[in-house]
Amino acid sequence: VSERCRSTPPSTRPEPPALLRSREHTALGAWPPAGVRVPLPRSHAREVLHCLKEKYFGELRGLEVDGQKVEMPQPLSWYPEELAWHTNLSRKILRKSPQLEKFHQFLVSETECGNISRQEAVSMIPPLLLNVDPHHKILDMCAAPGSKTAQLIEMLHADMNVPFPKGFVIANDVDNKRCYLLVHQAKRLNSPCIMVVNHDASSIPNLQIDVDGRKEVLFYDRILCDVPCSGDGTMRKNIDVWKKWTTQNSLQLHGLQLRIATRGVEQLAEGGRMVYSTCSLNPIENEAVIASLLEKSQGALELADVSSELPGLKRMPGITKWKVMLKDGQWFEEWKDVPSNRQTQIRPTMFPVKDEEKLKAMNLERCLRILPHHQNTGGFFVAVLIKKSPMPWNKRQPKVTSFKRATMLTFNNISRFFLKSKKMQELQNSDTEQSKKEGVCGPPPSKKMKLFGFKEDPFVFLPEDDPLFLPIQKFYALDPSFPKMNLLTRTQEGKKRQLYMVSKELRNVLLNNSEKMKVINTGIKVWSRNSDGEQFGCAFRLAQEGIYTLYPFIHARIINVCIEDVKILLTQENPFLSKFSSETQKKVKDMAMGSIVLKYDPDPEKPDDLQCPIVLCGWQGKTSLRAFVPKNERLHYLRMMGVEVFKAKRKEEESEKSVAVPQIYCGHLFLCHFFKWESSLISAKYLFLAEIIV
Repeated sequence: VSERCRSTPPSTRPEPPALLRSREHTALGAWPPAGVRVPLPRSHAREVLHCLKEKYFGELRGLEVDGQKVEMPQPLSWYPEELAWHTNLSRKILRKSPQLEKFHQFLVSETECGNISRQEAVSMIPPLLLNVDPHHKILDMCAAPGSKTAQLIEMLHADMNVPFPKGFVIANDVDNKRCYLLVHQAKRLNSPCIMVVNHDASSIPNLQIDVDGRKEVLFYDRILCDVPCSGDGTMRKNIDVWKKWTTQNSLQLHGLQLRIATRGVEQLAEGGRMVYSTCSLNPIENEAVIASLLEKSQGALELADVSSELPGLKRMPGITKWKVMLKDGQWFEEWKDVPSNRQTQIRPTMFPVKDEEKLKAMNLERCLRILPHHQNTGGFFVAVLIKKSPMPWNKRQPKVTSFKRATMLTFNNISRFFLKSKKMQELQNSDTEQSKKEGVCGPPPSKKMKLFGFKEDPFVFLPEDDPLFLPIQKFYALDPSFPKMNLLTRTQEGKKRQLYMVSKELRNVLLNNSEKMKVINTGIKVWSRNSDGEQFGCAFRLAQEGIYTLYPFIHARIINVCIEDVKILLTQENPFLSKFSSETQKKVKDMAMGSIVLKYDPDPEKPDDLQCPIVLCGWQGKTSLRAFVPKNERLHYLRMMGVEVFKAKRKEEESEKSVAVPQIYCGHLFLCHFFKWESSLISAKYLFLAEIIV
C-alpha cells in the first residue's frame, strides 16, 4: 500500500474499482487463480495426476465458451513434480460447458475423498519449507481450517509401506467451532498420526511423554506458526478487506503474533525448524515480529537461508526499514517519537532495530515476501527460524517433578512441605495410575480448566486382556505384531460400537496429558460393530477409513479380485455371486460369511488397466458379495478405471431434485392442514422457496 493511501483516513479512501470488486473477474489484479494440489504419496496419487492431465485437461484443450478460448490450468513451477496447479476458471464459466462441469465435479468429488486438495497457491509454501520427515513430531499452532495441516500429514506418510510413522501432527486452534473444520480436513487423509486440540496458541501447555519409564517434556522437531493477521495480502479474493482494513488492525495483532511465535520457539527442539507466516504484507506483523524474536533470543535463533529452496518461486527479500502509522495518519520512525498518550497503541517492538551491527546479524533479508504480481497469487510472508540452543529464559530445561519449588522454601518449612506434598502426591498418583490401568484419557477436571464448546467423550484404550479383542484377532488372523494397545473407543459404558486406532507415539501423548489438553479428535476408525456378524464369530466388521492401515496385519479373509469384479462391486449395490469371475466364486465358496477384504493387484502385462493396488472392505453373504465403500470413494475408483461416472451422477442428482420438491410441498400441505392455514394463499411462495432450496 502506498504511503499516500496509508496516510488517507479510511472514511475518505476511494472505493476499489468495480473490476477488483467482481468475484467473477479473473485477470491479474482481481480474483486470483484457484490452486489444486495432488497429495503424495497416497497410493492413487499418480493415477489421479495422470487422469487429471490426460483426460480432464485434454478435454479443455481448445475449448471455447461464449466465443472465448478457455484458459488451460498451469502447473506451479516451484511445486515439486508438477503436483500443484492453478486454474482461472470461474464458477460462472463452469456452468456453461459440459466439459467444464465434468471437470468441476471431478474436483469436488476427489477433494471429498482426500485425493485432491483445493488450496491457495501461496499457502502451500510454509509446509514445504518445514522439510518434514516421517519421524518428526510436528505442532501446527493455528491450524484451522486445515489445508496446511493436510500437507503435513501427507509428508509424514512419505512411505506408504509404513502404516505407523514414528512422527505425528498435533493440530491446534483456539476456536472450538473451527476445530471441527480441522477434523473434517484431517479425516479425509485417514491417518492414525493426527490429533486435533483446542487451546490458545499463545499459552499452549507443555506436554509430557514417557521415555524409557521416565517423564520428559515434549519438544517438537517442526512447528508451523501461521498466525492470525490483518489479511491485507488477501485483498484480491477477500473483498471485505477493502472496506474494513485499517492500520489499527496490525497494531492490535502485533502483540498476539509475537506471543504465539515466542511460545512456538519455546516448544521447539534444539536443531528444529519453525516457519512463521502471515497472509499480510505489513512489516509490523512480519519483520517486526521476527526482529523482536531474534533480539530477545540472544543468538538462540537464526533465520535460515532458504534462497536455494523452491526454485522457480519468485520472491522479494525481507525489509529492514519501515515506519509505524496510527489510524489518524500520524507516522513515527522511532519509539522515542511516540507521545505518551499513544504508547498503549504502539509498542517498542514494532519499530526496526537501529543498531546497524545487530540489524546485519539478524539477516532479515532472508525472509520471503511474495507479492501478488510475482506469480498471480495472493500476498504472503514467510520466515524460517532454526533453534540453535535453549531460549535465554529457558536455559535450564523444564523438569517434570513434584517438588520443583522445594528449593525456594526456607529450611524450617521444608519438612512440612514434603509431608503435605507427599500425601497429595499419593492421592494424585493413585488416581493417575488407576486411569492409566483403565486406559482412560478423559477431559480435564473442571476445577483445573474451564472448557468451552462441545463436550467431548473420553478416549478409552482397550486393555491388553480385553475379551472384545480375542474374537477379532482370531477372525481376521491378525499378525502377532499388531499393536492392539493402540486401539481405543470413545465410551466407558455400554457396548463399544466403533474401534479407533492411533500410533504408539500419540498413545504416549494421550495417556500422559489427559489433564492438560482438550482433545477434539484423534485416530481413525478401523472396526464398526455389526450385529449380524456375531453369529459368524466376530461382532465387528472392517471400516474402509482404516483399511490401508489394517491391511498389512490381516492374514485371513482376503479375496483377490480382478478389475471386472471391482467394477461390479462399485457399480452394483448387492450383486449376486454368479456375476463375479469363476476364480472369485471359488474363493468365496470356501469362506465363512462375514466381513472380508477385497484386494485388486495391477497386472503389469496389461498397461491399459489401472496400475495401482486397491483395498476394499466387503461383506460376504449367502448368495451375494458387496463392498462397504463411501459414494465419493466409489466414484474415485471408477474414474481411475476409466468408467464414465459424470452422466450417472448427473442423472442421480436430477432424480433427487424431482423427488425433493414434492416432498417439500407435501410437508407444506400437512402444515397447512395442521395449523388450518389457507394453502392457496402461500403455496406459490412456498413452491418458489422449495425451488431455491433444491
